[in-house]
Amino acid sequence: MVVDTVDLEVAPGEVLVLAGSNGSGKTTLLRVLAGVLDPDAGSVTWRDRAVDESDPWTRREVAVLLDDVGTFPDLAAREHLELLARAFGVEQPAERADAVLDEVGLGSRGGQLPLTMSSGQRHRLALASVLVRPAGLLLLDEPEQRLDAAGRQWLGERLRSLADAGTSVVLASHDRELTDHVADLVLELA
Repeated sequence: MVVDTVDLEVAPGEVLVLAGSNGSGKTTLLRVLAGVLDPDAGSVTWRDRAVDESDPWTRREVAVLLDDVGTFPDLAAREHLELLARAFGVEQPAERADAVLDEVGLGSRGGQLPLTMSSGQRHRLALASVLVRPAGLLLLDEPEQRLDAAGRQWLGERLRSLADAGTSVVLASHDRELTDHVADLVLELA
């Protein structure tokens, strides 16, 4: 058993940080919260509804950044983000895609295919994929990976502004500076 007896509640506008050493169950817990894995016992709800990855309502409400982010191999970065923005009903999806590309530092890479990007650039595109669309809940697994100090600073400010606007955030992170900046709650997994 990786994670045993977890009971938590994250209110709108709160940031919960999952802390703990490698192997403590942070990613597993995020997968359960996202509805990717079923819990052995108990349930996961968001806004009084069961979380199920296959449910369109869950996919609309919950934006997830895990380690296995997929992109459309034949779409350039901008096209990928614009498609996501359109799928989630964002007004002016092309403009939103461009703005998010600029925000994550990929403004000049919008025409590039994801497979031709460095791992750091692909990670920034993955961040852009969850930021380009509306969501009531963000689930992020080590979103600071492959970001330099300025990128981690930007990420902390961005997550805090999303929370201040009412988005709930659950993130697993080893970056103490980031978590100190954004955390309202910390759950230490052993």
